[in-house]
Amino acid sequence: MKSIYLASPLGFAASTRGFMAELIGELSAVVRVVNPWDDTSFAAEFERVHALKDIDERRAGFHAVNLAIGGKNEELIRPVDLLVGVLDGVDVDSGTAAEMGFGYGLGKPVFGLRTDWRVTGDNEAAGVNLQLRYFIERSGGRYVTSVAELVGTLRRV
Repeated sequence: MKSIYLASPLGFAASTRGFMAELIGELSAVVRVVNPWDDTSFAAEFERVHALKDIDERRAGFHAVNLAIGGKNEELIRPVDLLVGVLDGVDVDSGTAAEMGFGYGLGKPVFGLRTDWRVTGDNEAAGVNLQLRYFIERSGGRYVTSVAELVGTLRRV
């Protein structure tokens, strides 16, 4: 079974965590899902740093945690076979776009899921940012607009 890294902003809000769980459930039937939101090892450090009163200490603390999280995500992306990004919203989440670009740079097939019906991107043919669409298609991946389409596509990869 192939493995995917699921790049998304879905863990940030309570309103999207349910969709993330449903999506992972559906994808797990055809691929092994590596979800960076499963790693909660930085939560205590975030709380500790957030409580710091000195702004310089807080900035330094957040900087260190930010770099650690970025490094952890890199470690999770490198060994997977494919990368899937959730592209919903008025604009694609910048972290998701960065992870997808990194996956493309590593030579991994990159897939984009956009269930959001609102028009976005550089023009009506792009669907999303044209550079991100380029990475998706050039990698051998695919841009899809439903979870069922994504599952079917990954089943055939």
